[in-house]
Amino acid sequence: MTKKQKTMLYRIIITTGLLIIFHFIPVEGIYRFFLYLIPYLIIGFDILRKAVHGVINLKPFDENFLMAIATLGAFAIALINKSGDYVEAVAVMLFYQVGEFFQSVAVGRSRKNISALMDIRPDYAFLKKDDGEVEKVDPDDVEIGSVIIVNPGEKIPIDGVVIDGRSTLDTKALTGESVPRTASKGDEVISGCINMTGVLSIRTTKEFGESTVSKILELVEDSTSRKSKSENFITRFARIYTPAVCLSALALAVIPPVINIILGNFPAWSDWIYRALTFLVISCPCALVISIPLSFFAGIGGASREGVLVKGSNFLEALSKTKTVAFDKTGTMTKGVFEVTALHHSTIDKEKLLFFAAHAESASSHPVAKSIIKAYGKEIDQSIVSDVEEIGGNGISAKVDGHLIALGNGRLMERLNVSYMECHSVGTIIHIAIDNEYCGHLVIADVVKDNAAEAVLALKKAGVKRTVMLTGDLKSIGEETARALNIDEVRSDLLPNEKVEAVEKLLSEKQSEKDIVAFVGDGINDAPVLGRADIGIAMGALGSDAAIEASDIVLMDDDPMKISNAIRISKKCMRIVYENIWLAIGIKLACLCLGALGIANMWLAIFADVGVMIIAVLNAIRALFVKKL
Repeated sequence: MTKKQKTMLYRIIITTGLLIIFHFIPVEGIYRFFLYLIPYLIIGFDILRKAVHGVINLKPFDENFLMAIATLGAFAIALINKSGDYVEAVAVMLFYQVGEFFQSVAVGRSRKNISALMDIRPDYAFLKKDDGEVEKVDPDDVEIGSVIIVNPGEKIPIDGVVIDGRSTLDTKALTGESVPRTASKGDEVISGCINMTGVLSIRTTKEFGESTVSKILELVEDSTSRKSKSENFITRFARIYTPAVCLSALALAVIPPVINIILGNFPAWSDWIYRALTFLVISCPCALVISIPLSFFAGIGGASREGVLVKGSNFLEALSKTKTVAFDKTGTMTKGVFEVTALHHSTIDKEKLLFFAAHAESASSHPVAKSIIKAYGKEIDQSIVSDVEEIGGNGISAKVDGHLIALGNGRLMERLNVSYMECHSVGTIIHIAIDNEYCGHLVIADVVKDNAAEAVLALKKAGVKRTVMLTGDLKSIGEETARALNIDEVRSDLLPNEKVEAVEKLLSEKQSEKDIVAFVGDGINDAPVLGRADIGIAMGALGSDAAIEASDIVLMDDDPMKISNAIRISKKCMRIVYENIWLAIGIKLACLCLGALGIANMWLAIFADVGVMIIAVLNAIRALFVKKL
């Protein structure tokens, strides 16, 4: 609880206590008026100050003005009528402040999830100098290529690559995942993660201002500036609504008594003024003005807890209407890393075949070579490798432990006059010959992410009607991947500009203008497509800076399951928004009619204002929580 919230709580408690005590003090007349003025000023002085400030600045029509006029009017009526019933006026202000207190606590609770992100900003970095000394510096002063030391318990200040050490990293603040990740030599690490165990030496690859942590905080800070249509509607509604009810209340206080005077009847000024004041309290638009933005704020906070960064409430609202999702393939639905997925027609022991293949490729930096070495999984003995020759467009040959090894495509086998077996599997096929004898082939392919198929199914459960894969890969590879993931359509062999055209075609095929087309991508070549779609969703942890900048939503750990989670969060948020709109407007209209007819008193007015606001605020907090799939 903040200092301001504690102060408000003390004022509420003191005012309540004074009202109870004063009830038993036998004081009448002007003394009773001044007695009840004490708790009124304790609980309402800030409202009165804001109301006066609004009038001075020619912006009087807000909830502070309504509450000030209503409560002061109730005091005046009780004083003029000499009824001594000042409890009602103080109680109206008290319950209004109770509602404001609830709202403040609710905002603070929803803000926690986003402010937790602010805690990931590191205050310092330990820079390793050329002489081996370590100096504590401002992260902004660390240049690209510098070596920084991160001790256990410290935040990684800048993106980089581990050059020494091994540790586990807490990425929860960034990704929403509680399971720690292992980092060792050669691994890329991003700023904002907490080093949990070992000491890490990291060579920086970005400046602090361009690192992941800075990008995230910048996006979070900008998110509140992008308002949804619902928020803009409420803002416009309040500007018109508040002056309208003020004029209506004035009319209610003046016109009926004047008509009575004209008709020769008793004007009953105090009765009609009381009705007008009740009308003002009921009409206060707090429930709408507070709960709608709070619902979106809570929705964005709830999404951030799940590792989904939404850049504004307008994007959260649009996401709830998503009917078509188009995916990039590599790095989005697949791992973007080549792996040996199969070994066919081997004439020797598979372990021995991988031994020769890995050693022959040991001098190459090609992704295919790296995947073969990784599949072998043992240390390479360079002393048994010689006569390495790279044959452009065909493959490689080398002598390994005295044997002539040839690895490559079918053209290489034909060039060596070696008969080979065709392969119908999807992927890169590497044929292997040992001493000019065919020994089998490896299938190397980009591996589908573990939960990609589950993510597509979850999207359909979340209301997505159409899934499309857009890829630059060959048709056979695209179709195989789409079939494995149960994606409805696939469009292959696409250049970056053709992906944009494909998304434009999807936009033109929408059944309704309200239907949203989302595109999910990660590479720099996906940036134009992310910008063209109704909603651009970028894979954040490994995605390029250009993709993150062009997107509207960022998935912080590249998990495609987060897409359906984000849609479910947005739908729940919008459902809560509409519930609050109908609840507030419905109850207020009913109570306004009762107030105008003289049936509703100040106590019902308090419920119509403060009660509805508390209900709406508590309802809005529900947007923070979404059940796990």
